[in-house]
Amino acid sequence: MTNLPDDARSALMLLSELVEPGDAELDDLLDETGPIEAVKRLWEGDVPERLRRITSAAVSCTPDPAYRAAQIRAATAACGARVLTPDDPDWPERLRDLLLVCDADEPHVRPPRCLWVRGPHDLAEVCERSVAIVGARAATEYGQHLADDLAAELADAGWTIVSGGAFGIDRAAHLGAMARGGTTVAVLASGVDSPYPKGNVSMFDLIAERGLLLSEWPPGSSAMKHRFLTRNRVIAALTAGTVVIEAALRSGARNTARHAAELGRVLMFTPGPVTSTMSTGVHRLAREPWEARLVTRAEEVIEDLTGIGGPLASEPPPQQRPIDRLTEIEARLVESLPRGYVVETARLAAVAGLPAEVAAETLERLQRMRWVDRVDDRWRLARVPQT
Repeated sequence: MTNLPDDARSALMLLSELVEPGDAELDDLLDETGPIEAVKRLWEGDVPERLRRITSAAVSCTPDPAYRAAQIRAATAACGARVLTPDDPDWPERLRDLLLVCDADEPHVRPPRCLWVRGPHDLAEVCERSVAIVGARAATEYGQHLADDLAAELADAGWTIVSGGAFGIDRAAHLGAMARGGTTVAVLASGVDSPYPKGNVSMFDLIAERGLLLSEWPPGSSAMKHRFLTRNRVIAALTAGTVVIEAALRSGARNTARHAAELGRVLMFTPGPVTSTMSTGVHRLAREPWEARLVTRAEEVIEDLTGIGGPLASEPPPQQRPIDRLTEIEARLVESLPRGYVVETARLAAVAGLPAEVAAETLERLQRMRWVDRVDDRWRLARVPQT
């Protein structure tokens, strides 16, 4: 007789090792039987053919499922993590929205069945006001600077930054948030005990202290290509909106953007040089039927996330030109002087629409201010431009 896990949480942890997250057939079985009975049926082979086929090797290598579940629990405790299930109070409600966009033709889009979490915060609480910032791994210096600044300003405004822990834009967003004392969540494609990529290990250690590391896979799980795409739906679902900063036409960031749009989340992007391949995928968002919003600073992101009732973005300060410091009459005379030519006072007064005596008096003042030069009885723009 099969030795089964004695609680639903342990059974879900074991099932997450056997079957990839979001699997529709396993989720249907869980809805029908519950986690412990689902484990029993898997070990007895009393499941649909596809489920039996993809789990048969693991089942045959694991004669005692209860013992294996205990090992996963021990590994979870050893790395300082905890496991959340949909019945826990700190389970984010937004994740349930994935049920509304399930597509039978697309695998692994159902909501998570459980989550491994490392870090001191309540997941549901920190994700209540959260925004995803995602983008290219091979980001330019411009993109990284923008992600850092945007994350820092959003963190200052009390928003949690969610990203995928990768190099490039993800890394800049996580570090930008923490630099301002904000909270950040890294959604991983590996176990929370060995976050990928290894080159970001110091950052992941900092996130585990100040924010949260999050994964659908048990400790010891390796990052695999398909898992990055699977976890992207969680990044999109957890947050109120997603900002894409730099992305090629085929990229994980665009995959996250699609999930966000399908979930009805606010989708935003930042512009880049039209000559940059790292901005091609971002600019393409503006032409997709997803109603993506162009944003350039945190105030605009917050306005789009909060809607009419939230703080609206103020107009950016106008650029101050030297001529803006002149009076209206002074500016009219300066603008009436053609560059490289000398003009008589009377003719200049006529062009500017001013009395000759007013023009003469104002031109003398402009000469003292080094805006114009006198050449005999005529005037020209100063050779040294004002700054």
